[in-house]
Amino acid sequence: MKYRNLGRTGIKVSPYALGTLMFAGSMGNAPGESVRIIHKAIDAGINLIDTADRYGDSEEVVGKALAGRRDEVVLATKAGMPMGEGPNERGASRRWITTAVENSLRRLGTDHIDVYQLHRPDPDTDLEETLSVLTDLVRAGKVRAIGSSTTPASMLVQAQWVAERAGLQRFRTEQPPYSVLNRGIEREVLPVAQEYGMGVLVWGPFGQGLLTGRVRRGGENGLKRAPFSRHLTDERRIDVVEQLVPLAREAGLPLTHLAMAFAVAHPGVTAALLGPRTMEHLDDLLAGADVELSDDLLDRIDEIVPPGTDVSALDQEYRPPALIDTALRRRPAGRRSAA
Repeated sequence: MKYRNLGRTGIKVSPYALGTLMFAGSMGNAPGESVRIIHKAIDAGINLIDTADRYGDSEEVVGKALAGRRDEVVLATKAGMPMGEGPNERGASRRWITTAVENSLRRLGTDHIDVYQLHRPDPDTDLEETLSVLTDLVRAGKVRAIGSSTTPASMLVQAQWVAERAGLQRFRTEQPPYSVLNRGIEREVLPVAQEYGMGVLVWGPFGQGLLTGRVRRGGENGLKRAPFSRHLTDERRIDVVEQLVPLAREAGLPLTHLAMAFAVAHPGVTAALLGPRTMEHLDDLLAGADVELSDDLLDRIDEIVPPGTDVSALDQEYRPPALIDTALRRRPAGRRSAA
């Protein structure tokens, strides 16, 4: 496994990173098998492991797997998504992050987190408040670097400006969605990350399962999350899959190998998160680690999905308040006309 710079942090990470959502008990995996998969990934040279407090018992499973091997990996986790019914058991406030990081450290069985990320932007909390508590965690040695996830380019720029103005730690990484099906980050997010020297850890390189080859037009959709995610049954996305399958076949590649190779080929991408549920899934993905897509093949992918475009939106994308609250995009009745 080759290693790349994680932005300008000085940390070296593998282009393939291990995402651990599938290791949660709620996803059907036995903890023992998940531990074996993690060990196999580390033995293969994957040194970046990403989890989140929101992923059920995934942090506990990762902590168990890293017992005695903690120093071999760059450990990343995330906080900010709802962790309970209470209104303050979520978000990016000093109050919650201070609690959330201690909970993650306990579950992971470690005294520090290498990359601590905000799972989603929190429009209800001032950015300076968030960066201030994250800076304190870095100074206390509980966190080595901080990052964001699924954040619009404008917010990334704002966070960098706030950090510089207030003398605070700045986001060193961003974790956006990226695949052949969702290339929107090529337009602004990746250029901004490159401008500020941020490492980029992309999630969803398999289009949340559509780029595994298991979902075809007219066939059964066996993906566990299909009944709950509109983008997994979107006909426009399946149309693209039907064009990519013969392209991959012509290149002599499994669709999974083409999808991963595409994700790590962009110069702004540091690593792509693969999320195997079984040892067989991991073995298949590791077998494609040395695949390099030619210019001709990348050009043909560009013809199917133009650069900087999304085939359709993901259910998990960040939606700004103005897209959720109609009052933020409509003047009061009686004040909407020009005359």
